[in-house]
Amino acid sequence: MTKISMKPLWLAAGLLLGTNVGFAQDNLVNSLKDNQSEASKNSFTFTEVMNAEATSVKNQKSSGTCWSYSTNSFLESEMIRMGKKPVDLADLFSARNVYVEKGINYVRMHGALTLGDGGACHDVINMFAKYGAMPQDVYTGNDYGGKTSSDKMNKLTEAILKKAVQGDFDPNWKTKYIGTIDSCMGAVPEKFTYEGKEYTPKTFAKEVVGINPADYVELSSFNTSPYYQKTVLMVPDNWSYDQVYNVQMDDIIKIIDNALKGGFTVAWATDVSEKGFSWKNGVAYVPQTDFESMSAEEKKAMFNGPKPEKEITVELRQAAFDDYQTTDDHGMQITGMAKDQNGKEYYIVKNSWGATNDYKGYLYVTKNFVKYKTTAFLLHKKGIPSDIRKKLDL
Repeated sequence: MTKISMKPLWLAAGLLLGTNVGFAQDNLVNSLKDNQSEASKNSFTFTEVMNAEATSVKNQKSSGTCWSYSTNSFLESEMIRMGKKPVDLADLFSARNVYVEKGINYVRMHGALTLGDGGACHDVINMFAKYGAMPQDVYTGNDYGGKTSSDKMNKLTEAILKKAVQGDFDPNWKTKYIGTIDSCMGAVPEKFTYEGKEYTPKTFAKEVVGINPADYVELSSFNTSPYYQKTVLMVPDNWSYDQVYNVQMDDIIKIIDNALKGGFTVAWATDVSEKGFSWKNGVAYVPQTDFESMSAEEKKAMFNGPKPEKEITVELRQAAFDDYQTTDDHGMQITGMAKDQNGKEYYIVKNSWGATNDYKGYLYVTKNFVKYKTTAFLLHKKGIPSDIRKKLDL
């Protein structure tokens, strides 16, 4: 536990995790200034191998709702894959429903639950199944994270929840709680019109989006649980205590590669508070030499072209998770694969921080980084290789 201080706590609190304070994007960019180089883009030559179609890059602003943006983007790509016209889905409709359900669980658990903006890939699928979906222009969430402060809403709702679990129980807490969320993010319309036809969120999800929530599975890899069985995803923001399929470490890459080759994309939860991750440069890798052991020149040249990487073992991956060096602090979407000028393969990753970096909102992430720093990933079960699917009884 002594290594906790080595991680920037505000970072783990706002990207995917989100505790009581929202993630400030400007703070992230400033914190990673050492992890960038003006010459980086000119030092890499990426050649696309495959890339599934995706919708436009969005911006989560100062909210910690990356999990919703990334997984809704994934669903939009699923619509394209299925031959449907993609819809710009309301990311904050998913988030709003998660906040409602999280508050209910918080009271049921007598306050023993993480609050805030955070969530996970499975939350979007679960909320889709329970509440449906809406187009972005119908439910904007009052620009939550922009002009509507996520910090403000979190403080108001937290006060209601804590009062509900302390002292005399208030039977009206739920009405007050949901009312406060809706006053900040906007009430959900019972019906709306899309392309000339009237829908409810549930009929829109069924008739327009058209995915089957049961087709989507979430996976991870831990050597602390039996492989090819389900285990609880042990991260603070798994407020619903969802289980993931536990696969071997090398299966992470096998599954993602197979999915991409089949035209599927992947919703990806990971750790971006690493020295080998540079948002500005749009590159992430695992340096062969630990940052603390690098010379000043080596640090300066970290993103000046491809570099050798550390070998990732099962033990190294698990140790990083157990000592908090790997935290589930961000969610993105893996859409494709590319090679650098040396023939090394990278995943093409879509982010939700706007089109402000060297690759217009995308990054190139090495397979080693994905193998090492993935906390969970979600995809259509048909994207999983048949032999692994058989082991998982899918």
